[in-house]
Amino acid sequence: MDLLGPDFPFHPKALAGKRALICGASGGIGAATARMMAKAGASTVVAARSIGKLDALVQDLHRLGPGPHTAMSLDLEDLTAVEDAVVELQKAGPVHILVNNAGGPPGGALIDADVEEFIAPFQRHLHAAHTLVKGLTPGMEQVGYGRILQIISTSVKEPIPNIGVSNTLRGAMASWAKTLSRELPPCVTINNVLPGFTATGRLSSLADSIQARTGKSAEDVHRGWMDQVPIDRLIDPLETAATLTYLALPAAGGT
Repeated sequence: MDLLGPDFPFHPKALAGKRALICGASGGIGAATARMMAKAGASTVVAARSIGKLDALVQDLHRLGPGPHTAMSLDLEDLTAVEDAVVELQKAGPVHILVNNAGGPPGGALIDADVEEFIAPFQRHLHAAHTLVKGLTPGMEQVGYGRILQIISTSVKEPIPNIGVSNTLRGAMASWAKTLSRELPPCVTINNVLPGFTATGRLSSLADSIQARTGKSAEDVHRGWMDQVPIDRLIDPLETAATLTYLALPAAGGT
């Protein structure tokens, strides 16, 4: 299945006139979402700590959709930088779509985690997302359109072994977003997307961490994951990107 080719599931102007900020866009689901939204007609701002990693992506985005498409260097652990980014973004007009996404913390049992290990992950996920929402929501309300999307994890429903800090963080993000869904204006929707095991660099690094800590083989780690996935394969990041793109559409206003 070629989701950016013949199997592309959206009209090429489905998001025309909409501007999207996609965080954590240097790879994985973030980059896939930028590609999917660009091909659906959105103008995109892709953000990551290293802007150098985004150059090739921006070139790709211009091949997929008219844009404009730009890159932004953004360290989500630096809340002053996040606030400054909001100011810069608003100079070019409102952001209609916000995709909150960031790399997860290292694996490990929760009981072994020190309190300090929670600080940076909560800053780049919950604190940064809240700062972006507070800064960008007024513009969304002014134009009568807003979509706020969180890429979280299935661990919100059932904790995943050996990623204790991540499980805790994702649960907090889910509760935060559910609370905001009751507080945001009706024209601004907020949704959490909970991907299963997805073929990304993050998953590969988790597999390495689990192998080192438990002595399990790569095959055993992979099989343990597949036992929890009904389709018996890893998810393509573009499949999750398609879900996010749907939730960004005008038609998803009641979702």
